[in-house]
Amino acid sequence: MPKNRRKSSFASEALLECQDKKSSIVSTYSISSRTRRRRSSMATLNPSQGQIEKNVNPNSKDVIEVAECANESDNANDQNMECDYSSDEDLFANIAACVPRKSTPPPSPVLKTSFKSQSYKDSSLKNSINSECGDDTLIAKFVREADRNADNSATRQGQMLPDPACKAVHEPDDSVFSDIDMSYFERNCTAAIRSNEYQALENDSPKPTDKLTNTPLSLSKRNNPKTLSVTPVMKNPVPLAASTPASGRRKSMAEKLAERYKANAMQVTATNFPLQDAVKIFPELLMDFSQDVFRKEGKSAGPFYGLPMKVKELMVSTRGIKKFYAWQEECLSLPSIVQGKNFIYTLPTSGGKTLVAEMLIMKELMCMKRDAMLVLPFVAIVQEKVRGIAQFADELDFLVEEYAGSKGKFPPTKRRKRKSLFICTIEKANTLVNSLIEAGRLDTIGLVVIDELHMLGEGGRRGAAIEMTLAKIMHVSRSTQIIGMTATLSNIEDLSKFLNAEVYKNNFRPVTLDEFVKVEECLYRVDNKGSNPEDGLALARVIKCPDKEIAAKDTDHIVTLLLEIVPNHSSLVFCPTKKNCENVAVLICKLLPSSFKELHVKEKRAILETLYQDSGGEGLCPVLMKTIPYGVAYHHSGLTSDERSLIESAYNNGVLCVITCTSTLAAGVNLPARRVIIRSPYIGQGFLSRSQYKQMIGRAGRAGIDTKGESVLILTKAQDREKVMELVTGPVETCVSSLMYDGGRGFKTLILNLIHLKIMTKMSDVKDFFKQTLIAVQLKSMPDRFEYIATGDGALTETVIVEKVTKNALQELLDLKLIRLRSIKEDIDTEEVKDVADCSLEVTKLGAATNRGSIDFSISNVVYEDLVAGLKNLVLTSYLHLLYLVTPLDGLSNISPDWMIYFKEFCRLSQEDQNAAAVIGVPECYLAMRAAGNRSKSKKYKDEVAKRFYVTLMLYQLFRGKSVWHVASRFEQPRGYLQSLLSSSAAFASCVLHFTKELDEFWPYHSLLERLIQTLQYCTSMELLPLMEIPGVKLARAKQLLNAGFKSLAHVAKADVGKLVKSIEHLSRRQALQITASAKVLLKERVEELQAEAEALQTVPVMSQNRN
Repeated sequence: MPKNRRKSSFASEALLECQDKKSSIVSTYSISSRTRRRRSSMATLNPSQGQIEKNVNPNSKDVIEVAECANESDNANDQNMECDYSSDEDLFANIAACVPRKSTPPPSPVLKTSFKSQSYKDSSLKNSINSECGDDTLIAKFVREADRNADNSATRQGQMLPDPACKAVHEPDDSVFSDIDMSYFERNCTAAIRSNEYQALENDSPKPTDKLTNTPLSLSKRNNPKTLSVTPVMKNPVPLAASTPASGRRKSMAEKLAERYKANAMQVTATNFPLQDAVKIFPELLMDFSQDVFRKEGKSAGPFYGLPMKVKELMVSTRGIKKFYAWQEECLSLPSIVQGKNFIYTLPTSGGKTLVAEMLIMKELMCMKRDAMLVLPFVAIVQEKVRGIAQFADELDFLVEEYAGSKGKFPPTKRRKRKSLFICTIEKANTLVNSLIEAGRLDTIGLVVIDELHMLGEGGRRGAAIEMTLAKIMHVSRSTQIIGMTATLSNIEDLSKFLNAEVYKNNFRPVTLDEFVKVEECLYRVDNKGSNPEDGLALARVIKCPDKEIAAKDTDHIVTLLLEIVPNHSSLVFCPTKKNCENVAVLICKLLPSSFKELHVKEKRAILETLYQDSGGEGLCPVLMKTIPYGVAYHHSGLTSDERSLIESAYNNGVLCVITCTSTLAAGVNLPARRVIIRSPYIGQGFLSRSQYKQMIGRAGRAGIDTKGESVLILTKAQDREKVMELVTGPVETCVSSLMYDGGRGFKTLILNLIHLKIMTKMSDVKDFFKQTLIAVQLKSMPDRFEYIATGDGALTETVIVEKVTKNALQELLDLKLIRLRSIKEDIDTEEVKDVADCSLEVTKLGAATNRGSIDFSISNVVYEDLVAGLKNLVLTSYLHLLYLVTPLDGLSNISPDWMIYFKEFCRLSQEDQNAAAVIGVPECYLAMRAAGNRSKSKKYKDEVAKRFYVTLMLYQLFRGKSVWHVASRFEQPRGYLQSLLSSSAAFASCVLHFTKELDEFWPYHSLLERLIQTLQYCTSMELLPLMEIPGVKLARAKQLLNAGFKSLAHVAKADVGKLVKSIEHLSRRQALQITASAKVLLKERVEELQAEAEALQTVPVMSQNRN
C-alpha cells in the first residue's frame, strides 16, 4: 500500500463507530499494512530516532521505560503475526476486545506517539463533542480531516507536546480546522504545561516540601494555583513492569500500550508531572471548546430550526402551528441568538413572543445539554405553562420543575441524565438563583428567559426582584445567556446596556388592530399617524341603538357594541372593579335577545354541572347561573381557579361569547377577542397606565380566526378627556429601576443578599456590583429621576448615590441585627457605620435565616419573635397555633374583620383552641369588647395580631377539610381569596421552614412545619395527595380520577387517553393529554431522584493515599 494511503487510526475507528461501516473499512487494510503501521508507531517511541520532544530530557528514566516498552511490544507484535485470523473482522475484534473503552481511562491528550494513544484521544474527543452537540456531522468532519492530513501525520507523530511550529502542516483553505480551530487545545495545553515544564527545568533553588509527606511540591501549584492542584512529586519513580493478566494468558500489544500510557500519564515524577496536569485541565478545555463550537457553528439536533422534526410534529398536534411567522424565523436565525449572547426582543401583545422563547429553551436543553429557567409574572401563568409544555417534555425527554407557591427545592436536585426546565415566579426565581450561587452551581443554568421584562419598572417588590436576579446572574455566571421579552418601551436602550444585550424590534401583529374612543354616542378612531394633530382622534361614526329599552338602560352602549359582533364573534369587556364585572354581566344578559339561550345548550348545561361538581355539591354561583345560558360569564380573582379555568376553556371553544373581566386577565392567560371594550379608564380608584391599556387592547384579534381586531375605550367623565387623549396617543412609557422603591427597600434586600452570598464583603464591593445594575445605567441616561436620593448632598453622581444608599441600607440592617461589622485590623465588633471602610461585612444568623427563607427583612424580627414565643408556649393540642405562625403577614392592612362574625367563630372553637388564641394574644374578652363596638385602650392587645388571627380562623376551617364554598359563606369572603390564602400560606410556611433551619434553637419546628406544608398544599385526604400533585389536577378532578380507578401517579401516567376521556365526565381529549403528559414527566423526575439517591448510597468514598 502506498505511504500516502496510511490513514490515522482515528479515521478508522470514527467511521466504524459512528457510521457503522466496519466491513468496508477493515477490508481496505490488510494484516501486513496493520503490522507496518504498528511498527511505525512503535518506532516513534524509540529515543534513538530523535523524535522526542525537545523539552523532555531524552535520558530521563521515564522515556527510557517507554522505549523499552516499545521494543517489547514490537517483539510481541512479531509473535502476533503468526496468529491465524479467519478475517479482518476477527483481527479488529481481537484488538478491540483487549481494552474496554469504558473501563480504561484515556491517556494524556497531548501524547500523539502511538496507535492506541491517538485512538483513545480521538475517540474521547469524538464522544464528548457528540454528546454535547448531538450531531454526527461534527464527527464526520473530523474523519475527513484525518483523511486529508494523513501525509502530515508522520511529521507530527513523534511530538509529545504540541508545538506552535506545527501549525504549518495544517491546510487552512478547506480544512475543518479553518472553522473548528484545534489550536484551541494547543494554545491552552501548551500554556499550562510548558510554562510549568520550563520552570521545573530552569529552577535550581530548593523546592518547598509538603509538611505531611516531606516531599517537594509541584511547581505547577506554586506558580499557577488556580489551574493545577498540589501534588507531591516522587524523587525516585517506581519502574512499571508489564503485568500479567489474572487468567495467565499473555497480554496483547494493545493491552500493554494502554497500561503503559495510563501509567505514564498518572505516575507523578519530576519529569512528567505536567502531563498529568494536562489530563486534569483537558476536560475543561474540551467542554469550553464544544460550547464554543455550538455557539459559533450553530450546531443543531435536527432540521427544524436546529431541533428534531419531532418538535415540529408536536407544534402541529398540540398547538396547531404549522408555520412560523416571518419575524420568528428571522429572530431564531440572528447571530446573537446562535452565538449565545444576551438578547431582548420587543413586540406588541399577541405577536408570538413566547413561541420563540420556547424554541430557544428546547435548543438549550437538547443541544447544549444545560438547564434552563423561564421566569413568569404570576402563579397561574406558571401552572398553565407547566401543563402546556408537559407533552414536549415527555416526548423530548427533559424534565419540567415548577417553582411557584410552596413548590420547588432549593437548591434543585442534581439530575443524572435529563436536563431540567425550571418554570418560576419572579420571587421564586430570585430564591433559586441565590441557592445555586451558594451551592456553586449557577453555571449549570445555560439560559434564563424573562417574560414581561418591562416589569422591571413597575415600582414594587417584583420589579426589584427581577433586577436583583439578573444582576447576580451576570456577576456570577458569564456563560449564562439571558433572553428578555418585553412590550414596546421608550428606553429599551437602557435595558440593552444593563444586560449587555442586543435588541430586536418589530411591530408585527397577526391581525390588524383598530383603536376607538367612545364619547357619548360618537365613536372616534385613534389617529396614530398624525393626520389629525389637534387631538389625535377622527370621527368614525355615530352609534345607533336598535332598541329604545336598550338605549334607556344601557347608557354606555355596551350591549349595542356587543350585538354588532356576537354571537358569531367574541368580546371581552374590561371593568374597573370585581363587583362591576358581575353587575355588567347581569345587565348584558337582561338586554340580550332570548335567542342567545338556544345556542350551545348542551355545552352550557355541561358547564353548569361541572361547576356544581367542583363545588363539592355545595352550591353554584347565582350570577353564573343566570349568565352562562346566554353565553356570558365574568372572570376575576374572586372565582376559584377551577371556575376560572372552566370559563376560559368554554370561551376558547366558542361556547361563551362574552366575558366581563378585570385587568388581571390582560396580564394573565391569553384570551383573544374580536372586540375589546374598556368599560372605564380606571382600575379601582387609579387611572389606567399606558402599559395596562396596551395589554388590554392587545387581546383584540384572533390569529387564524379574525381578519382584524377592534378596541373601544369608553370615556365616562368629561374631565378625563385630556388624560384619555394622552393615554391613547401619548408616548410609550419608560422603564425605571425599582431598586429604590419604598425608601430603597429593594436595594437593602440586595445588600443583604450579596453579603450572605459573600459577593460583597467590604464597601468597595458595593461599588463594583452597583455598576452592573439598571439604576447605574439610568443615573447617566435619566439623572433627574433620582435627584431625590442625593438631596442636600451636592451634585448627583454615582459615587454620591452609592455612598448614601449603601450607608442607609447598612444602618438599617445593623439596627435590625441582620448584619454585623467586623474590624479588618482587629477582631472587634463595631457599631458605627462611619468606620465601614475599615470593616468587613458579615451576616448574623438572623440575617442568614432571613435570606435563606426569602422573608422580607422588614418582618423578619416579627417572625423571629413569634417563633421564640412559640417555643415557650406552643399549643400542640391542635394545628391552630402553628397555622397562626404561617399565616402570611402581607396584605393584612386590607383585612377588615366583621367583629360579630369574628366573635361567633371564636365561640365555636374548642376550649383548647380558645386557650391557644389567648396565648397568641386574642382572648375572648377582647373580641367581646370589639363586637360590642368598643375599642381597648390597653396596649396589651394589638389590632395587627387580631387581624392575623382572623385570617388564621379562615385558614383553620379550610385546613380541617371544609370546602371553599362553606368557609366563604361563613366569613362572607370571596371564594378566590380563600383559595389564594391556602396557596400563599403554604408558600409562607415553606419560607418559615427554611428560616428555622438556619437557627439551631428552632429545631423542634422542622418536622412540624414539613407535615403542615404538605397538608396545606392540598387540604385533602392522603389517598388524593398523589393525584393532586399532578399539575392541573385539582380536588374535584382528583376525586373523579380516584373513582375511575386511577389511584396513583403511575396509573395516570400509563393511562390510555381514550379510556381516560370516557371514564371522566367533561374531560376533553386535550385536557387528558396534558394530564397524562404531566404525570409522565413527574414520574420520570421521581424515578431519577430515587436512582440518584440509590447510587449515592452505593458509592464508596475514594480514600486519598500518599505515595512514597
